Amino acid sequence: MGGDEKLIALINGQVVDPQQDAPVAGGVIIRGGTIVDAGAAVTAANAGSDTNIIDCAGKVIAPGLIDMRAFLGEPGAGHRETIASASAAAAAGGVTTILAMPDTNPPVDGSAGVEFVRQRALDTASVRVLPSAALTKRLQGEELCEYGLLQEAGAAALSNGMQSVRSSQVMRRAMTYANDFGALVIHHCEDPDLASAGVMNEGELATRLGLAGVPREAETIILDRDMRLAAMTGARYHASLVSNRLSLSVVAKAKAAGLRVTCGVSINHLTFNESDIGDYRTFMKVSPPLRPEDERQELVAALESGVIDVVVSDHNPQDVETKRVPFAEAEYGAIGLETMLAAGLRLVKGGQISMSKLIAAMTLRPAEILHLTQGRMRAGAPADIIVFDADAPYVVDPAFLRSRSKNTPFDGARLEGQVFLTMVGGTIVFRDGAISQAGAGA
Repeated sequence: MGGDEKLIALINGQVVDPQQDAPVAGGVIIRGGTIVDAGAAVTAANAGSDTNIIDCAGKVIAPGLIDMRAFLGEPGAGHRETIASASAAAAAGGVTTILAMPDTNPPVDGSAGVEFVRQRALDTASVRVLPSAALTKRLQGEELCEYGLLQEAGAAALSNGMQSVRSSQVMRRAMTYANDFGALVIHHCEDPDLASAGVMNEGELATRLGLAGVPREAETIILDRDMRLAAMTGARYHASLVSNRLSLSVVAKAKAAGLRVTCGVSINHLTFNESDIGDYRTFMKVSPPLRPEDERQELVAALESGVIDVVVSDHNPQDVETKRVPFAEAEYGAIGLETMLAAGLRLVKGGQISMSKLIAAMTLRPAEILHLTQGRMRAGAPADIIVFDADAPYVVDPAFLRSRSKNTPFDGARLEGQVFLTMVGGTIVFRDGAISQAGAGA
């Protein structure tokens, strides 16, 4: 992937460098898909006469977002989402790299599955799509996959998707084996026995709604077990989602002990609480479940302090047949690629987190965890760049979202923060509401 060798200059913007504390007025110069210079020194006057100049008119210029948790549907569920439709939603939302979860039909648990995702992305995606491969065959938590072959095929990480590995012995073997290859283990922490028939956060509200609850401990028990296994094996480990104060304490303790562990939080858990379920709104049914308001605020504080490393969309498309049903029967999941940035900007405007910290959690930190070169506003980094107006308001209308499924928890919400330009490897893939021709991403 690479842009034209001719210089491109994005000027007259507010440059957000995730490695700096505050935005600076300036721009970015790009050549051949790579950043040449970025910051206050980049102006129209010094860009050069033979440069393609794009005036950003005061908008924010930032690295493209890297989403570490998205379920893309292909293969097996193309009616809900395809790699092409997901990448179109991503480009419109400023996401330039997607880590695709292995929960497909069949699961991505072999080299052929990894190659399928990579090739389909090359053919149809407008952003970078990185396949993750299954920790265990068929995601059943019993038999390990061939990690070395999966890595050779191009798997960026190992994950059991939405399925937690129940057996501690299997998980220990998986982490030991992954460590031999230097592979990243990403795990969804939920004790399936404790969670059982629960459909929302266990507590007073669940009782009043007559819904079975999922206790916080269902998440934290598995997370605590995994931290101990990380200490035993030395593996690189990433908890895909944390959602409560008990889990935050476990992660903070593990980091203080020097373990190679990181964690993520979904944009849904940062911006909604269990009360938003309201009158049994199934678009708010996610896993782990939404927590009370005080815990939502603790998650935001943990993101600001660095206990939480990354913010993800947790993009999980579901169709009408699986969502327009009674709450207890509905599938888990919400789409989020196109709204993640604007939803996160709510926290910035509310004074709960700085712009640089939010962008770092969506760019630099996931890049560091996945060992990627993008996600930075530095000379030599890939020119995966977005331009957005942090103050531009809009109302979320599912009919105009680019995902095939429309199960957005932001249905009808008023958000601020519209993306005007998305560039991947120096190539413009989205501009002023239009998606460029697919086939740019892998």
